[in-house]
Amino acid sequence: MRRTEHMIPCRDGVRLATDVYLPEGAGPFPVILERTPYGKREASRSERTAADPRPASREAIAAGFTEAGYAVVYQDCRGRYGSEGQFEKYLADGADGYDCCAWLVAQPWCNGRIGTMGLSYAAHTQAAMGCLAPPGLAAQILDSGGFSDAWNGGIRRGGAFELKQATWAFNQGRLAPETRADPVRAAAFAAEDLAGWFTRFPWKPGHSPVRHAPDYEAYLFEQWQAGEFGPNWQRLGLYARGWHDRYADVPMVHMSSWYDPYPRTATENFLGLRAAGRGRPSLILGPWTHGNRSQTAFGEVEFGPAATIDSWAGDWRAFRRRFFDHWLKGIANGVGEEPRVRVFVMGGGSGRKNAEGRLEHGGSWREAEDWPLPGTRFTALHLHGDGRLDAAPPPGSAAPLRWLSDPARPVPTVGGAITSMEPLLGGGPYDQREREGMFGHRPPYLPLASRADVLVFETAPLARDLTVIGPVTAVLYVASDAPDTDITAKLIDVHPPSTDYPHGFAMNLCEGILRLRYRRDPATPVPMVPGQVERITVELFPTANLFKAGHRLRLDIASSEFPHYDLNPQTYELEGAWRRMRVAENTLCVDAAHPSQVILPVLA
Repeated sequence: MRRTEHMIPCRDGVRLATDVYLPEGAGPFPVILERTPYGKREASRSERTAADPRPASREAIAAGFTEAGYAVVYQDCRGRYGSEGQFEKYLADGADGYDCCAWLVAQPWCNGRIGTMGLSYAAHTQAAMGCLAPPGLAAQILDSGGFSDAWNGGIRRGGAFELKQATWAFNQGRLAPETRADPVRAAAFAAEDLAGWFTRFPWKPGHSPVRHAPDYEAYLFEQWQAGEFGPNWQRLGLYARGWHDRYADVPMVHMSSWYDPYPRTATENFLGLRAAGRGRPSLILGPWTHGNRSQTAFGEVEFGPAATIDSWAGDWRAFRRRFFDHWLKGIANGVGEEPRVRVFVMGGGSGRKNAEGRLEHGGSWREAEDWPLPGTRFTALHLHGDGRLDAAPPPGSAAPLRWLSDPARPVPTVGGAITSMEPLLGGGPYDQREREGMFGHRPPYLPLASRADVLVFETAPLARDLTVIGPVTAVLYVASDAPDTDITAKLIDVHPPSTDYPHGFAMNLCEGILRLRYRRDPATPVPMVPGQVERITVELFPTANLFKAGHRLRLDIASSEFPHYDLNPQTYELEGAWRRMRVAENTLCVDAAHPSQVILPVLA
């Protein structure tokens, strides 16, 4: 294997640092390309397998592919590591990726066929270039990224701002080339108390923990304060669904997981590209946290040996090799006949605590040709004033439920579809209770259900198993005395009390949020009219879970989840720049005229 380094010119003259690994012998070769902001020679934490959990270097991954007859190319995104230019998070990768592909196909060692791969940001770079259908692009594996609509997953969610963007900006600004080259800037970052800053909102431009990296701080506040869905959110790199009809016509894998920020992105891209007749999209959804496809345990839960992608694909390296062998080399290895959809259905385990102290929830893979899976019945369960959740319609005269939402004491995050929020918190499934050591949790560390600002609705113990696979929505009738507030909805599998878990185990599955100023139209925020009841829809992330007989299905309704999402001051001030907070009295209606409900994708 031979490695050479190049500075590839873009259309605006900026040059991007690029490593090219070539096999021994005469070419030309098909090319595998990964574009990353994390350093083209830095080891990726996700390049591991179940058999070898140590992250492999990019050089080692390249060696495996070059031995199979591929040229491998790693490129630093602009403004990162060895590349020139200013880093513009997400926004330059479409044109830069196109220009990289144009340069590659002009090289004598390239046979004109390019496959792309990469996790997270390196999946966003793939989708951005795919929207422009660059020359030579022939196959893609997008792992946990590739924004279908960043306003509704990845940057914002139902209008609320995902604070992982703030922790990412801080952590990556700390590692930026400019920081490494400037001892004073590096020392300033090292002295910051990030957890302390998360108790002091709102931040101000020039007065935030990211201020030492002004370009990172600038894009953070741009995303934070641009709340309404407008042209800014439809730019290339943030809104692949706007390009589905002209996306590169190539086979691709869209992969994510239940405790990752991108299962909605993966399913929307799969459905949108298939409907537009672009390429051959396939979909993989596992039980993992972000990029951890070869692990079986997350948060406080163990899913068992079947949970890894290695359990059916050999391992992650073998999976990609087979995919590229088929679509770049034309090898008849069966990849073209494989199921279009693979999902891991959580549940079915013993419910006991294993030796590592985790709940054995279990699960298994299910294959299909469509999403949602054929045979899905969307089934409504109604929310009742006494806390019941069942199919019975609510009575005509049921009293509404009211609670106080105080942004000074928000409902704390306990796991979920979270990444890049270290050192504050991590994602995954957890018993929904506060505990020592988690950010924002306070003594006496009781269950979230004990809070007065969390409304809890649950079924009776199930008489038989219930399988739920697909998107989940909550249709709610709400009012507030504030001009703005948030409504959150969280779906939970409640394990019954046992010797190992005397209080049971309330395992979070998926959640969603809606900032009510966007309840009618994401592009046109409108304040709430005090006391006026409105019908809203909260879109939870998709999930797949087997609720065993004896378990309860639970839905929690609240008005905050912090620090996963930013605080809503409930004053209708500019997002990310408010100065006042107020307590809101919020109302949920549960009567016949206002039948609040959760709609579940149920399979036999």
